[in-house]
Amino acid sequence: MNNESIAAFLARFPSTLEHEPLSRHTNFRIGGPARLFFSATTADELVRAVTTARDLEIPFYLFGAGSNVLASDDGYDGVVIQAAHRGLTIDGPTVRAESGAITSVVARQSVEAGLTGFEWAVGVPGTIGGAIYGNAGCYGGETGSSITEVDALRLSDGVRLTLAGAACGFSYRDSLFKHEPYVILGCTLTLAPSLDLQASRSRMEEIMRLRKEKQPLEQSSAGCIFKNFTYTDDSALEILKRQIDDVPSTMLANKSLGAGWLVDQVGMTGKQIGDAVVSTKHGNFFLNNGSARAQDMLALISLVKMKVRDEFGIELHEEVQLLGF
Repeated sequence: MNNESIAAFLARFPSTLEHEPLSRHTNFRIGGPARLFFSATTADELVRAVTTARDLEIPFYLFGAGSNVLASDDGYDGVVIQAAHRGLTIDGPTVRAESGAITSVVARQSVEAGLTGFEWAVGVPGTIGGAIYGNAGCYGGETGSSITEVDALRLSDGVRLTLAGAACGFSYRDSLFKHEPYVILGCTLTLAPSLDLQASRSRMEEIMRLRKEKQPLEQSSAGCIFKNFTYTDDSALEILKRQIDDVPSTMLANKSLGAGWLVDQVGMTGKQIGDAVVSTKHGNFFLNNGSARAQDMLALISLVKMKVRDEFGIELHEEVQLLGF
Protein backbone atom coordinates (compact mmCIF):
# COMPACT_ATOMS: atom_id res chain seq x y z
CA MET A 1 0.00 0.00 0.00
CA ASN A 2 1.37 3.41 -0.98
CA ASN A 3 0.26 7.03 -0.82
CA GLU A 4 -1.08 6.91 -4.37
CA SER A 5 -3.35 3.94 -3.68
CA ILE A 6 -4.56 5.53 -0.43
CA ALA A 7 -5.36 8.76 -2.26
CA ALA A 8 -7.20 6.84 -4.97
CA PHE A 9 -9.35 4.98 -2.43
CA LEU A 10 -10.13 8.22 -0.59
CA ALA A 11 -11.14 9.87 -3.85
CA ARG A 12 -13.64 7.11 -4.59
CA PHE A 13 -14.92 6.85 -1.02
CA PRO A 14 -14.58 10.32 0.57
CA SER A 15 -16.35 9.30 3.80
CA THR A 16 -13.42 6.99 4.61
CA LEU A 17 -11.74 7.70 7.95
CA GLU A 18 -7.97 7.74 8.26
CA HIS A 19 -6.01 6.44 11.26
CA GLU A 20 -9.28 5.41 12.93
CA PRO A 21 -8.81 3.69 16.34
CA LEU A 22 -10.25 0.20 16.14
CA SER A 23 -10.92 0.37 19.87
CA ARG A 24 -13.89 2.59 18.97
CA HIS A 25 -15.42 -0.20 16.89
CA THR A 26 -14.85 -3.41 18.87
CA ASN A 27 -16.72 -4.68 21.91
CA PHE A 28 -13.37 -5.39 23.54
CA ARG A 29 -12.52 -1.65 23.29
CA ILE A 30 -9.07 -2.78 22.17
CA GLY A 31 -7.16 -1.98 18.97
CA GLY A 32 -4.84 0.53 17.38
CA PRO A 33 -5.58 2.64 14.29
CA ALA A 34 -6.74 1.31 10.94
CA ARG A 35 -4.96 3.20 8.17
CA LEU A 36 -8.37 3.46 6.46
CA PHE A 37 -11.84 2.67 7.83
CA PHE A 38 -14.88 2.67 5.56
CA SER A 39 -18.53 1.92 6.39
CA ALA A 40 -20.53 0.59 3.44
CA THR A 41 -24.24 1.43 3.71
CA THR A 42 -25.43 -0.65 0.73
CA ALA A 43 -24.49 -4.05 -0.69
CA ASP A 44 -23.37 -2.39 -3.93
CA GLU A 45 -21.13 -0.02 -1.98
CA LEU A 46 -19.64 -2.96 -0.05
CA VAL A 47 -18.85 -4.73 -3.34
CA ARG A 48 -17.33 -1.57 -4.82
CA ALA A 49 -15.16 -0.97 -1.75
CA VAL A 50 -13.81 -4.52 -1.75
CA THR A 51 -13.25 -4.47 -5.51
CA THR A 52 -11.49 -1.11 -5.31
CA ALA A 53 -9.22 -2.27 -2.49
CA ARG A 54 -8.24 -5.32 -4.53
CA ASP A 55 -7.66 -3.30 -7.68
CA LEU A 56 -5.46 -0.85 -5.75
CA GLU A 57 -3.66 -3.69 -3.95
CA ILE A 58 -4.74 -2.37 -0.56
CA PRO A 59 -5.06 -5.07 2.14
CA PHE A 60 -8.63 -5.19 3.44
CA TYR A 61 -10.48 -6.72 6.35
CA LEU A 62 -14.26 -7.19 6.39
CA PHE A 63 -15.94 -6.10 9.57
CA GLY A 64 -19.42 -6.32 11.07
CA ALA A 65 -20.26 -4.89 14.48
CA GLY A 66 -16.94 -5.76 16.12
CA SER A 67 -18.58 -8.05 18.66
CA ASN A 68 -16.27 -11.02 18.11
CA VAL A 69 -12.99 -9.33 17.16
CA LEU A 70 -9.65 -8.81 18.88
CA ALA A 71 -7.77 -6.06 17.04
CA SER A 72 -4.01 -5.63 17.26
CA ASP A 73 -2.48 -2.86 19.35
CA ASP A 74 -0.62 -1.87 16.17
CA GLY A 75 -3.87 -1.44 14.28
CA TYR A 76 -4.26 -2.49 10.65
CA ASP A 77 -2.17 -1.27 7.73
CA GLY A 78 -4.93 -1.42 5.15
CA VAL A 79 -8.63 -0.66 4.91
CA VAL A 80 -11.16 -2.05 7.35
CA ILE A 81 -14.46 -2.25 5.48
CA GLN A 82 -17.54 -2.37 7.66
CA ALA A 83 -20.78 -3.94 6.45
CA ALA A 84 -23.16 -1.25 7.70
CA HIS A 85 -26.10 -1.98 5.38
CA ARG A 86 -28.88 -3.08 7.70
CA GLY A 87 -31.93 -3.64 5.49
CA LEU A 88 -34.55 -6.08 6.76
CA THR A 89 -37.82 -7.11 5.10
CA ILE A 90 -40.35 -9.77 6.08
CA ASP A 91 -42.88 -11.30 3.71
CA GLY A 92 -44.85 -14.20 5.12
CA PRO A 93 -42.38 -16.82 6.37
CA THR A 94 -39.52 -15.24 4.39
CA VAL A 95 -37.07 -12.90 6.12
CA ARG A 96 -34.57 -11.02 3.97
CA ALA A 97 -31.70 -9.47 5.90
CA GLU A 98 -28.68 -7.58 4.63
CA SER A 99 -25.40 -8.74 6.14
CA GLY A 100 -25.05 -5.64 8.33
CA ALA A 101 -28.43 -6.20 9.99
CA ILE A 102 -28.14 -6.64 13.75
CA THR A 103 -28.91 -10.27 14.61
CA SER A 104 -30.96 -9.50 17.71
CA VAL A 105 -33.08 -7.05 15.68
CA VAL A 106 -33.76 -9.77 13.10
CA ALA A 107 -34.87 -12.04 15.94
CA ARG A 108 -37.22 -9.49 17.52
CA GLN A 109 -38.76 -8.28 14.27
CA SER A 110 -39.36 -11.81 13.01
CA VAL A 111 -41.23 -12.62 16.21
CA GLU A 112 -43.30 -9.44 15.99
CA ALA A 113 -44.16 -10.42 12.40
CA GLY A 114 -45.69 -13.62 13.75
CA LEU A 115 -42.81 -16.00 13.03
CA THR A 116 -41.02 -18.52 15.21
CA GLY A 117 -37.71 -20.40 15.06
CA PHE A 118 -35.26 -17.52 15.47
CA GLU A 119 -36.08 -16.43 19.02
CA TRP A 120 -32.80 -17.87 20.32
CA ALA A 121 -30.83 -15.35 18.23
CA VAL A 122 -31.94 -12.44 20.42
CA GLY A 123 -28.97 -13.50 22.56
CA VAL A 124 -26.42 -13.22 19.73
CA PRO A 125 -24.45 -9.95 19.51
CA GLY A 126 -23.26 -8.57 16.19
CA THR A 127 -24.56 -8.76 12.63
CA ILE A 128 -26.31 -11.45 10.65
CA GLY A 129 -23.31 -11.59 8.29
CA GLY A 130 -21.05 -12.46 11.18
CA ALA A 131 -23.58 -14.98 12.47
CA ILE A 132 -23.58 -16.69 9.06
CA TYR A 133 -19.78 -16.64 8.82
CA GLY A 134 -19.33 -18.42 12.15
CA ASN A 135 -22.68 -20.25 12.20
CA ALA A 136 -23.39 -18.56 15.51
CA GLY A 137 -25.66 -20.33 17.92
CA CYS A 138 -26.89 -20.53 21.49
CA TYR A 139 -29.78 -21.87 23.55
CA GLY A 140 -30.30 -24.80 21.20
CA GLY A 141 -30.33 -22.84 17.93
CA GLU A 142 -27.85 -22.27 15.12
CA THR A 143 -27.92 -19.68 12.35
CA GLY A 144 -27.46 -22.17 9.53
CA SER A 145 -30.60 -24.10 10.40
CA SER A 146 -32.78 -21.13 9.34
CA ILE A 147 -30.79 -19.96 6.31
CA THR A 148 -32.17 -20.92 2.90
CA GLU A 149 -30.04 -18.59 0.75
CA VAL A 150 -26.94 -16.43 1.11
CA ASP A 151 -26.10 -13.62 -1.31
CA ALA A 152 -22.36 -13.22 -1.68
CA LEU A 153 -19.46 -11.94 -3.73
CA ARG A 154 -17.04 -14.75 -4.62
CA LEU A 155 -13.60 -13.22 -4.43
CA SER A 156 -11.86 -15.86 -6.53
CA ASP A 157 -13.55 -14.56 -9.69
CA GLY A 158 -15.51 -11.45 -8.62
CA VAL A 159 -18.89 -13.04 -9.32
CA ARG A 160 -21.98 -12.12 -7.29
CA LEU A 161 -24.13 -15.16 -6.67
CA THR A 162 -26.76 -16.70 -4.44
CA LEU A 163 -25.85 -19.87 -2.57
CA ALA A 164 -28.46 -22.29 -1.26
CA GLY A 165 -28.24 -22.75 2.51
CA ALA A 166 -27.33 -26.42 2.01
CA ALA A 167 -24.28 -25.33 -0.03
CA CYS A 168 -22.89 -23.14 2.75
CA GLY A 169 -21.23 -25.95 4.69
CA PHE A 170 -22.77 -25.09 8.03
CA SER A 171 -21.50 -27.12 10.97
CA TYR A 172 -20.68 -26.33 14.59
CA ARG A 173 -19.37 -22.73 14.57
CA ASP A 174 -18.23 -23.21 11.01
CA SER A 175 -19.26 -22.52 7.42
CA LEU A 176 -17.96 -22.44 3.86
CA PHE A 177 -17.13 -18.76 4.35
CA LYS A 178 -14.39 -19.54 6.87
CA HIS A 179 -12.57 -21.61 4.27
CA GLU A 180 -13.18 -19.91 0.93
CA PRO A 181 -12.97 -16.19 0.11
CA TYR A 182 -16.45 -14.68 -0.07
CA VAL A 183 -18.04 -11.40 0.97
CA ILE A 184 -21.43 -12.08 2.56
CA LEU A 185 -23.92 -9.50 1.30
CA GLY A 186 -27.24 -10.72 2.69
CA CYS A 187 -29.41 -13.74 3.31
CA THR A 188 -32.86 -15.27 3.28
CA LEU A 189 -34.22 -17.03 6.34
CA THR A 190 -37.34 -19.18 6.18
CA LEU A 191 -39.22 -19.40 9.49
CA ALA A 192 -42.47 -20.97 10.64
CA PRO A 193 -45.71 -19.16 11.54
CA SER A 194 -46.02 -18.73 15.29
CA LEU A 195 -48.99 -20.27 16.98
CA ASP A 196 -48.37 -18.28 20.17
CA LEU A 197 -46.89 -14.80 19.85
CA GLN A 198 -46.74 -14.27 23.59
CA ALA A 199 -44.83 -17.53 24.07
CA SER A 200 -42.25 -16.37 21.53
CA ARG A 201 -41.91 -13.02 23.26
CA SER A 202 -41.56 -14.74 26.62
CA ARG A 203 -38.88 -17.04 25.22
CA MET A 204 -36.82 -14.05 24.08
CA GLU A 205 -37.17 -12.31 27.41
CA GLU A 206 -36.13 -15.50 29.20
CA ILE A 207 -33.03 -15.74 27.03
CA MET A 208 -32.13 -12.14 27.80
CA ARG A 209 -32.69 -12.76 31.51
CA LEU A 210 -30.38 -15.80 31.41
CA ARG A 211 -27.71 -13.85 29.52
CA LYS A 212 -27.73 -11.07 32.11
CA GLU A 213 -27.63 -13.61 34.91
CA LYS A 214 -24.84 -15.80 33.54
CA GLN A 215 -22.75 -13.51 31.35
CA PRO A 216 -20.81 -10.31 32.16
CA LEU A 217 -22.76 -8.16 29.70
CA GLU A 218 -21.93 -4.97 31.55
CA GLN A 219 -18.20 -5.30 30.80
CA SER A 220 -16.12 -5.09 27.61
CA SER A 221 -15.74 -8.53 26.06
CA ALA A 222 -15.91 -10.27 22.68
CA GLY A 223 -18.44 -12.84 23.83
CA CYS A 224 -17.26 -16.44 23.95
CA ILE A 225 -13.54 -16.77 23.36
CA PHE A 226 -13.48 -20.52 22.69
CA LYS A 227 -15.67 -23.02 20.91
CA ASN A 228 -17.11 -25.74 23.11
CA PHE A 229 -15.18 -29.01 22.97
CA THR A 230 -17.13 -31.51 20.87
CA TYR A 231 -16.14 -35.14 20.40
CA THR A 232 -17.41 -38.39 18.91
CA ASP A 233 -15.19 -40.87 20.73
CA ASP A 234 -15.55 -41.13 24.53
CA SER A 235 -11.83 -41.84 24.77
CA ALA A 236 -11.33 -38.11 24.21
CA LEU A 237 -12.40 -37.66 27.84
CA GLU A 238 -10.00 -40.23 29.28
CA ILE A 239 -7.73 -37.78 31.12
CA LEU A 240 -10.65 -35.59 32.20
CA LYS A 241 -12.58 -38.46 33.78
CA ARG A 242 -9.56 -39.49 35.83
CA GLN A 243 -9.82 -36.17 37.63
CA ILE A 244 -13.52 -35.25 37.54
CA ASP A 245 -16.31 -37.68 38.43
CA ASP A 246 -19.26 -35.33 38.06
CA VAL A 247 -19.11 -34.18 34.45
CA PRO A 248 -22.57 -32.69 33.77
CA SER A 249 -24.85 -35.34 32.27
CA THR A 250 -26.20 -32.94 29.62
CA MET A 251 -22.68 -32.34 28.32
CA LEU A 252 -22.00 -36.08 28.15
CA ALA A 253 -25.32 -36.69 26.40
CA ASN A 254 -24.55 -34.00 23.81
CA LYS A 255 -20.88 -35.00 23.52
CA SER A 256 -19.99 -31.35 24.00
CA LEU A 257 -18.14 -29.87 26.97
CA GLY A 258 -18.74 -26.18 27.65
CA ALA A 259 -15.52 -24.21 27.22
CA GLY A 260 -16.44 -21.99 30.16
CA TRP A 261 -16.96 -25.07 32.34
CA LEU A 262 -13.52 -26.40 31.37
CA VAL A 263 -11.87 -23.06 32.15
CA ASP A 264 -13.57 -23.09 35.54
CA GLN A 265 -12.45 -26.67 36.24
CA VAL A 266 -8.78 -25.75 35.79
CA GLY A 267 -9.14 -22.80 38.16
CA MET A 268 -8.55 -20.05 35.60
CA THR A 269 -11.58 -17.88 36.27
CA GLY A 270 -10.33 -14.58 37.65
CA LYS A 271 -6.87 -15.07 36.12
CA GLN A 272 -5.47 -11.73 34.98
CA ILE A 273 -2.66 -10.48 32.74
CA GLY A 274 -2.40 -6.72 32.70
CA ASP A 275 -5.97 -5.46 32.42
CA ALA A 276 -7.15 -8.62 30.63
CA VAL A 277 -9.02 -10.96 32.94
CA VAL A 278 -11.09 -14.16 32.75
CA SER A 279 -14.59 -13.44 34.03
CA THR A 280 -15.54 -14.99 37.34
CA LYS A 281 -19.15 -15.03 36.11
CA HIS A 282 -18.48 -17.09 32.97
CA GLY A 283 -15.15 -18.75 32.21
CA ASN A 284 -15.50 -18.35 28.45
CA PHE A 285 -15.72 -14.55 28.67
CA PHE A 286 -12.45 -12.61 28.80
CA LEU A 287 -12.78 -8.99 29.87
CA ASN A 288 -11.02 -5.69 29.31
CA ASN A 289 -10.88 -4.20 32.78
CA GLY A 290 -10.14 -0.76 31.41
CA SER A 291 -6.85 -0.53 29.55
CA ALA A 292 -6.08 -4.07 28.40
CA ARG A 293 -3.78 -4.46 25.42
CA ALA A 294 -4.33 -6.98 22.67
CA GLN A 295 -1.05 -8.64 23.62
CA ASP A 296 -2.33 -9.09 27.18
CA MET A 297 -5.49 -10.72 25.87
CA LEU A 298 -3.57 -13.03 23.54
CA ALA A 299 -1.24 -14.04 26.36
CA LEU A 300 -4.25 -14.82 28.58
CA ILE A 301 -5.94 -16.86 25.84
CA SER A 302 -2.72 -18.82 25.32
CA LEU A 303 -2.28 -19.44 29.04
CA VAL A 304 -5.82 -20.74 29.48
CA LYS A 305 -5.54 -23.01 26.44
CA MET A 306 -2.28 -24.44 27.78
CA LYS A 307 -3.78 -25.05 31.22
CA VAL A 308 -6.79 -26.95 29.81
CA ARG A 309 -4.57 -28.94 27.46
CA ASP A 310 -2.04 -29.85 30.13
CA GLU A 311 -4.61 -30.88 32.75
CA PHE A 312 -7.26 -32.56 30.57
CA GLY A 313 -5.60 -33.27 27.21
CA ILE A 314 -8.24 -31.09 25.55
CA GLU A 315 -7.31 -28.52 22.91
CA LEU A 316 -9.62 -25.51 22.89
CA HIS A 317 -10.05 -23.53 19.68
CA GLU A 318 -10.77 -19.81 19.50
CA GLU A 319 -14.08 -18.41 18.30
CA VAL A 320 -12.83 -14.82 18.47
CA GLN A 321 -11.46 -13.40 15.19
CA LEU A 322 -8.06 -11.68 15.06
CA LEU A 323 -7.57 -8.41 13.18
CA GLY A 324 -4.17 -6.99 12.31
CA PHE A 325 -1.97 -9.76 13.66
